[in-house]
Amino acid sequence: MLNPDRHNTSQQVLAGPILRKTTPNEVTLWLATREKFAINVRLVDDTGQLINSQQTRRCITAGEHLFIHFIQLSPDDIFPCDTWIGYQIDLIDQDQQIAEIQQWGAKLFYPGKQSPGFVIQSKVSQLLHGSCRKPHFASSNNTDGLALVDSLLATTHPLDWPALLILSGDQIYADDVAGPMLHAIHQLIQELGLPSEALKETSLTKEQDLQSNAPFYYQRDNLLPQTEETAALQKQFFGGVKKPIFTTTTAQNHLMTLSEMLAMYLLVWSPAGWQNIELSCPTSLTEEDHKDKYNKEKATIIAFQQQLDAVQRAMAHLPTAMIFDDHDVTDDWNLTAAWEKSAYQHPMSRRIIGNALIGYFLCQGWGNAPEKFDSPFIDQIEKSLQNTGSKHHDACIDQLLKFENWHYQWPTQPPLIVLDTRTRRWRSEKNIKRPSGLMDWEALIDLQSNLMEKPSVILISPAPIFGVKLIESIQKLFTLAGKPLMVDAENWMAHPGSAHTLMNLFKHPKTPQNFVILSGDVHYSFAYDIEIKGRKNSPNIWQITSSGLRNEFPAKLLDWFDRLNRWLYAPWSPLNLFTKRRGMWVSPRKPDQAGHGERLLNHSGIGLVTLDDKGKPSSIQQIISADQVISFDKLDHAKQFE
Repeated sequence: MLNPDRHNTSQQVLAGPILRKTTPNEVTLWLATREKFAINVRLVDDTGQLINSQQTRRCITAGEHLFIHFIQLSPDDIFPCDTWIGYQIDLIDQDQQIAEIQQWGAKLFYPGKQSPGFVIQSKVSQLLHGSCRKPHFASSNNTDGLALVDSLLATTHPLDWPALLILSGDQIYADDVAGPMLHAIHQLIQELGLPSEALKETSLTKEQDLQSNAPFYYQRDNLLPQTEETAALQKQFFGGVKKPIFTTTTAQNHLMTLSEMLAMYLLVWSPAGWQNIELSCPTSLTEEDHKDKYNKEKATIIAFQQQLDAVQRAMAHLPTAMIFDDHDVTDDWNLTAAWEKSAYQHPMSRRIIGNALIGYFLCQGWGNAPEKFDSPFIDQIEKSLQNTGSKHHDACIDQLLKFENWHYQWPTQPPLIVLDTRTRRWRSEKNIKRPSGLMDWEALIDLQSNLMEKPSVILISPAPIFGVKLIESIQKLFTLAGKPLMVDAENWMAHPGSAHTLMNLFKHPKTPQNFVILSGDVHYSFAYDIEIKGRKNSPNIWQITSSGLRNEFPAKLLDWFDRLNRWLYAPWSPLNLFTKRRGMWVSPRKPDQAGHGERLLNHSGIGLVTLDDKGKPSSIQQIISADQVISFDKLDHAKQFE
């Protein structure tokens, strides 16, 4: 055993374990530790018998006291399905002393269990999904959708657990950071000895200046790149006022360095990194409005931090699929070709985007599809961590910006197909300032080929494919006025080419009969039933949106959008003829606890979908508290159309 005088074993694991891609042929785990341990994982069945497997391990040194571990287990035969599989994780130090999971991770166990564990379900009968988890969002009941997962698992028999946890974007908010969170990030960087980084094109020559000498809390937008080359782009969004390349309106604490990105992940997934954090208002804050804002955010961040034990436990038990959306990197990421041109041509903005992608790979992307990342790819990532700010760092960023394989599929039943709607954009050929399509022609054709002959699929699109018509129309008007960035005009219908190709995909006779589309992004939740007009054998399509895990839409504004959408786009309205989905019947479902006519649900929480044997939703729900679940009921009135 590890010497207790030398090690506080309960604090050796900084985050995780997080259960990732899990199939009958593969189990993957991710965790981060303070020391460079050798990791040994043992799987046991529900009788306590060892399940023989082979292990592949990779440990990335990310700082003096940060080591990121990725473990893959392959069975000698096949992992059993529909039964409890427990896992033991041993931490083995350089002196060959062993800390078993009972020493450092007992709080991860559910009642009656001797270890964490999981169930590989032969068929997906239930799943959880959500997006948009902003730590400093102050909801009315302090809801964190990931903490609600823990409440569900704790009160449900493991054989009845959902098969998957799907996080469809904005797992972190790199571009919208509370002052107390940034202060905590800087303290954790110092505690873990995370690497420093020279910041190009600024007066700051090293990261320490940004953390301590001049942390620039609530003033980071003054550091972000502002160049003559982006004058036209800045003018269309900001009316001529000089602003940074990044168009987010919340850039005052924008994460910039690789160490900041990594520390953010540790602080949103686990309580361990918070143990030595002091959140008193920094002395560097001298402006009264900044002090007031900091103190208001502090209470929300403390409430967020207090739920992280539950978050850590939940993510150790459910196979978790993830994909990025814009806030994992920065707002409006790749929205237009003009945005891309300005952002990628400037060394500093290119570095910030690249740092976010390195963080995404290490903490999210790696576990989605480990087979896509060979040793040279991972070696380049590790080399960048050992040489931050160097040519190796820039070469790694070049590699990630060229990478076009972030999408992936899991061999569940029905298959889980996750779309990358951020890096393979269909750029406008008419005007580089117009919104790009969320996927280009080649990506959509690849998707169609992948869908062939599958009877049912679970399709993850971070942005809803079938959204709220009124909101999309408003976005179109701003686009025609030359200001798409003002309204985040990145819906599937914003680009004619991608919209037309996507609609034809649903009409192809060999694509699935049942499409369950899961989305997030928009900060409200809704459910639609969709069919193709004039087709006797139309595929069954469900658009199910759950957003956010810890975020909501401005309540009064959404209420007006909901009402106007019902009036302006009622089944008899001629406005339906002008939408790109006019060949589809769309029937919205009503939240069972909503007021008269309401279709959009504005509550933080997490979505729960139950599927029948054919992959059709038999129940669509939103969990908004430990004791409150809202169902989306199918309406009996005549079908609405677009």
